Amino acid sequence: MAYATTNPYTNEVVATFPEATDAEVQTALAEAHAAFEAWRDTSFAERAKVMNAAAAILRRDVDKYARLGTLEMGKLFEESKAEIILSAEIFEYYAKHAEALLKPELLPVADPAEGKAMLVHEPLGIVLAIEPWNFPFYQVVRIIAPQLSAGNAVLLKHASNLPQCAAAFDTLMAEAGLPKGLFRNLYAARPHTAMILNDPRVCGIALTGSEGAGTVIAGIAGKALKKATMELGGADAFIVLDDADVEKAARWAVIGRHWNAGQVCVSAKRLIVADAIYDQFVALYKEGVAALKAGDPMDPTTTLAPLSSQAAADDLRDQVTRAMDLGAKVEVIGAPVPEQGAFFQPLLMSNLDQKNPARHWEFFGPVTQIYRAKDEADAIRIANDSPYGLGGSVFTKDEARGTRVARAIRTGMVVINHPLSPKADLPFGGIKNSGYGRELIGLGIKEFINHKLINVVDIDAAF
Repeated sequence: MAYATTNPYTNEVVATFPEATDAEVQTALAEAHAAFEAWRDTSFAERAKVMNAAAAILRRDVDKYARLGTLEMGKLFEESKAEIILSAEIFEYYAKHAEALLKPELLPVADPAEGKAMLVHEPLGIVLAIEPWNFPFYQVVRIIAPQLSAGNAVLLKHASNLPQCAAAFDTLMAEAGLPKGLFRNLYAARPHTAMILNDPRVCGIALTGSEGAGTVIAGIAGKALKKATMELGGADAFIVLDDADVEKAARWAVIGRHWNAGQVCVSAKRLIVADAIYDQFVALYKEGVAALKAGDPMDPTTTLAPLSSQAAADDLRDQVTRAMDLGAKVEVIGAPVPEQGAFFQPLLMSNLDQKNPARHWEFFGPVTQIYRAKDEADAIRIANDSPYGLGGSVFTKDEARGTRVARAIRTGMVVINHPLSPKADLPFGGIKNSGYGRELIGLGIKEFINHKLINVVDIDAAF
């Protein structure tokens, strides 16, 4: 079966689910379109009731949903709970702000006699969401909350190792009062992506996934002339300048690299440290990683989770071996991890000079790349020497300096004196091979919207 729950802590296959049939996909499309035709004219107040209800259910049943996330992809239970609360906050954000974000806009015209021009923002139809496994709930909510609030319908193709989390969304949205058809989880097979995107009732696709998946899906969407947003990989720079608080920066680096077992697009994957503080920082970083405890992700004392699957751990191990063959130096850091389950030993990787192409790779797990920067300019150079451009961090005691460096980094998001982590009221997205488009706040809700011009002109006005 393509869709299966396999507990990464035990490698036990818990449940399997059959793929959707062509007929089921066609039924979902027909029901979604019929529901959209009514939903598009439903008031923002009525849509907000559904969003607030979904948020309340997530808050009420936070432990239930968090257990599913931990069961299916292995993240720490406390991290799973935080993800559920963040998802509730996103629902609440759009319940509160959707109407204002999409209100008609009057446009200034050079000559009032030329007309009264305005932009109105109207929903377009069905959005296909293809979402990954590393944030089973947040990744989905950051699409469905804005798109349903805007008046669109959404069909979900979730990661194949998260069938129970995916199904939970059907139950959640039905209980929240969403009309039937407006959202549906589909255990879609690969050919169904093209089938869905080629349907004229579908207006576009939102993908979060790998760079390789983005290339394929963007090609299908482009051929079908459908709008796409792509949130792909990242190899975020974590810059520590010579005037930073080294102890605090090192502690944040440990957290920024190892939360969700390092399986985060905006994880602090590349530590770029000023020469003057490099040795001190590395010693503190190793000490912090050594304090991590790998084990049962449901145990509150565990601080390092397994990877999402044994296959993910094996692939990462192979990638590290290839990097070493190209000249990278790898040092084992941290305490030994359990042999059972999809655990991966934290590693520190160096000697990634311009001759080593591994410096351009994304390591999705607890593998840290570290670079020694001569000065501020060199740190910026190293940060920008990447095909990715998703997020990043800058540590310094000088706010103006931090802002200057942040502006010089070619990426979609930069946080000063903190690792980058998603928030309900901040935009998310990147550039270069990290994708295009934005999610959350007003940017996200307007991605699959018709920004229609309406201009009222005097019939006797000049042409």
